[in-house]
Amino acid sequence: MKTIIVTIIILLGINLFANIENGKKLHLANCAICHTTNGGLAFGKDFNMVSYSRKKEDIKAYIKDPYENFKRFGYSANAMPTLPLEDKEIEDIVDYIDSLQPFKEWMKK
Repeated sequence: MKTIIVTIIILLGINLFANIENGKKLHLANCAICHTTNGGLAFGKDFNMVSYSRKKEDIKAYIKDPYENFKRFGYSANAMPTLPLEDKEIEDIVDYIDSLQPFKEWMKK
């Protein structure tokens, strides 16, 4: 029984890792022009800060429809385009962003 549980955990871990790696690739192809992940200066917010302060559902909603969500996020204007991404690609990007910060600000509330 323990072997089956460990095997399932390993398989889930590999699948999760693949999503994060794909999300990183998608970030580099679609997001890195405006968003850094190392605290650098860019047009958009650094994804480490996004990961620290936003829940996955919120990040996903913003990527899917930034024009609908920018005011809810506290921005006075929107500069982010709606990207031509599939739902699975958005999920992978969100998993990647979420993986950047193990401790979340919203968890303190």
